Amino acid sequence: MASKTVVDIFIPCFVDQVFPETGMNMVKVLESVGCEVHYNPNQTCCGQPAFNAGFFDAARDVAVKFLDDFSNENSHYIVAPSASCVGMVRNSYQDIFVKSSNLVKYRAMQKKVFEFTEFLTDVLGITSIPGATLPGTFTYHDACSALRECGIKAGPRELLRNVHGLDMVEMEESETCCGFGGTFAVKFEAISSAMAEQKVDNALATGADYIISTDSSCLMHLETYIRKQQKPIRTMHIADVLASGW
Repeated sequence: MASKTVVDIFIPCFVDQVFPETGMNMVKVLESVGCEVHYNPNQTCCGQPAFNAGFFDAARDVAVKFLDDFSNENSHYIVAPSASCVGMVRNSYQDIFVKSSNLVKYRAMQKKVFEFTEFLTDVLGITSIPGATLPGTFTYHDACSALRECGIKAGPRELLRNVHGLDMVEMEESETCCGFGGTFAVKFEAISSAMAEQKVDNALATGADYIISTDSSCLMHLETYIRKQQKPIRTMHIADVLASGW
């Protein structure tokens, strides 16, 4: 019997506190494609909020903990349902550890960190989840971190095109930021809200039933605007879509 691909999952703060079903659905999909999934309950944050706010010492403490939590001699893959957190670990940790004794340890871990859909398509070579079913039409939002930090664009679309009953229509400016940007939404509320309005209007113009993306933070921001303005569209994380119908 072939050995299973072992995966350590990292559950981001947004998913843990607000969208836990997305984390569970990621596990459901990973196990369905033959992965052995491990979860370290000691894990916390990747440190991105502190890093982006300029609290570099605090971010370094969290990054060291992340390194300790996910370093293992068996070289397991590390998979997260968030390109934002993956981008932080894969890219920003380079600045944190550049002059650190942990640099070699980090370099070894850096190569093992993947966003959920990226892991499916680029590592496992999977572009279809058997049984995934969701009737309706969707449009896709390219989260900034997924597109610009991780280079993720085609993979999620291919996975979604193979969901039974789901049709795709591209919206205008799919690569434009939704306006969340972490603390940006708090510091520049008016600009952030206007960007969400533009994104949702572009999605509505397609006639789609769903806005789907890789990042819960973007989707939370858009869903808040949608509910407040009572717009006829829903948001869904791609892990929830791939776990639907089976």
